Amino acid sequence: MTEVLLKELTNSDIDWMIATGHQIEIAAGTLLIQPGKVADALHILLEGILTVSIHQPDINPLTRAFSAIEGDEILDREIAILSSGEVVGEIPFVSNRPTITTVKAAEKSLVMSIPQQQLADKLQQDIGFASRFYRAIAIMLADRVQTTVNQLGYSNLVQGQPLRDVLFMFGELHDSDIDWIIAYGKSQKIPADTTLIREQGPVDALYILLDGGMSVSVCLNERNPLTRAFAAIEGSEIAGRELARLSKGEIMGETAFIDGRLPSMTVKAMEDSVILAISRQELAAKLQQDVGFSSRFYRVIAILLSQRLQGMLTRLGYGRRVYSQGLPLNNNVEYEDELNDSVLDRVAIAGKRFDWMLERLKVS
Repeated sequence: MTEVLLKELTNSDIDWMIATGHQIEIAAGTLLIQPGKVADALHILLEGILTVSIHQPDINPLTRAFSAIEGDEILDREIAILSSGEVVGEIPFVSNRPTITTVKAAEKSLVMSIPQQQLADKLQQDIGFASRFYRAIAIMLADRVQTTVNQLGYSNLVQGQPLRDVLFMFGELHDSDIDWIIAYGKSQKIPADTTLIREQGPVDALYILLDGGMSVSVCLNERNPLTRAFAAIEGSEIAGRELARLSKGEIMGETAFIDGRLPSMTVKAMEDSVILAISRQELAAKLQQDVGFSSRFYRVIAILLSQRLQGMLTRLGYGRRVYSQGLPLNNNVEYEDELNDSVLDRVAIAGKRFDWMLERLKVS
């Protein structure tokens, strides 16, 4: 991950981090991030190794299964090992949800810690820095999402987004940004069974689902030569495993705009659908020419990826979803995916903006 920061940030950005942050040598076993607590600093690992783990409460049957297999009472499961250049403590900048992971030093390590408030002020005051910072965070989060999927398996990992993507997007963008999206986006009707995005294929546009439904799947056997041979003989596509179903308001193809990576999943229309397509060329030019739009766009992508990553871990049963155990909601309990008032206000505004966009595009 070292190359991500060096590639995305400028020399002046790095100089500011060095001047603002302070280097700390931490002993093995030191906790940098604890679940449920807001990090007071952004940490950049300079030397050493950090581990990321998720808590598994003993009431979870999946936990008991792992414990039985491994022959001990494991309450935390390691999900990642971080090396030089990795960043932790980014959650407060891209999500209102408290972290559900524990980050700990696996050996004596050296980190650079940048106080959260000073970084927040810098992001507010320096739009160029904000654009580069959120792009770097988005790239790192995209890698973590893929690593989590690969490590924990594909089954039911991305089911059921708690809020439509477009509500996060339109809650962060300005009205002028949305005007541009409407002006340069093209409304397209997609017949049922049409493949919009193919796994490991080029992505031509950023897509917003305006009406209908899409299926997200992954081909688990695409590297199997025998599977490919039979599929070619039969003239059929290799069957994939469905991971999620997308509804109105979902965004597709966004990760292609952070570092040009090819999609790891296939998106296909389940029914006749309507999408808004913003061409890759037009969007790339806008991101290059309008630094304000760029900073807001990359922040949106980082927010979406953060939500998906935390959602994956939560839906596997590792989070603090008290109400999922059949208990009544309690006003005195702060639930993991509970939204605060400011976020709810932005969501309400975003919903009105989305309805306004649908009206302008004459989509029922």
